[in-house]
Amino acid sequence: MIRDITLGQYYHADSVIHRLDPRTKLVGTFFFIIALFLVKNPLGYAVAAIYLALVIKLSTVPLRFMLRGMKAIVFLLLLTVGFNLFLTPGEPIWEWWKLSISAEGVRIAYTMAIRLSFLVIGSSIMTLTTTPNNLTDGLEKLLSPLKKIRIPVHEIAMMMSIALRFIPILLEETDKIMKAQMARGADFESGNIIKRTKALVPILVPLFISAFRRANDLAMAMEARCYKGGDGRTKMKPLKYAARDRLAYLAIFAMLAACIIVGRMI
Repeated sequence: MIRDITLGQYYHADSVIHRLDPRTKLVGTFFFIIALFLVKNPLGYAVAAIYLALVIKLSTVPLRFMLRGMKAIVFLLLLTVGFNLFLTPGEPIWEWWKLSISAEGVRIAYTMAIRLSFLVIGSSIMTLTTTPNNLTDGLEKLLSPLKKIRIPVHEIAMMMSIALRFIPILLEETDKIMKAQMARGADFESGNIIKRTKALVPILVPLFISAFRRANDLAMAMEARCYKGGDGRTKMKPLKYAARDRLAYLAIFAMLAACIIVGRMI
C-alpha cells in the first residue's frame, strides 16, 4: 500500500507533457479541478474523461503505474460513497431496517467518486511529469504578483517543493521500518481496525524521528550554503513559454468551456 502512492514522484520520460512549462501544467491542473466541480451530468464527466485520457496518452506514463496511486485512496473513496449513499435525504429507492438509499444519494455518491478519482489522477499527472525544482519555479513565477503585497512567495514555493520532495523519501522510509518490524515479528495485517492502529505506533515513532533528523540536516545544509531566500537569486534555467504551451492553453480553455456547456445540458 505504501509503495502504491505516486503523488510527489517523478516519472522520467521525454514526452510532450514533460516538455511543457510547469506554469502551463499548474494552470491546466487548476482549471481541470474547476471543471470537475462545474459539470452537472454524466456527459460532462465523459468530456473530462476524454481530456484526461488524452493527456495520459501524451504523457507516455503507463496507465497501470498511474492507477497504482488510486489504491491509497480506496478507503477514503468507499467512505465518501457510503456516507453520501446512506445519509443523503430524499425519496428512498431501497430500504432495510434503519438504512435507506435515495436517488439523490446515488447521484451525489457517483459524482463524488468520479470527482475524487479524476482529481487524484489529474494531480498525479502534474507531479509525475514535473520535477520538484521546475514545480517550485513555476509556482513562484505564477504567484510573483503577490510579492507586491509582501507575501513571501519564494518561501511558500520552497516549502511546497520540499514537502513534495519528501513524500517519496518518507514513503520509502516507512516501507523500510515496516519490513524491519515485520522481521521482528510485528503483524500489521491481522486483527480489527483498533489492533491495526495500535500496531502502527512502532512505525510512527521512528518515522517522526527520521523526519525531524532529515529536516535538521536539510536546514544545516541550506545554512552552510548561505541560503537567504529568493531576493537577488537568479535561475540557471529561466522559464520560457514555447509554441506548445500556447497550444496547451488553448486545449485547457477549450476543455473548460466544453465541460461547462456540455456538463450543464439537460
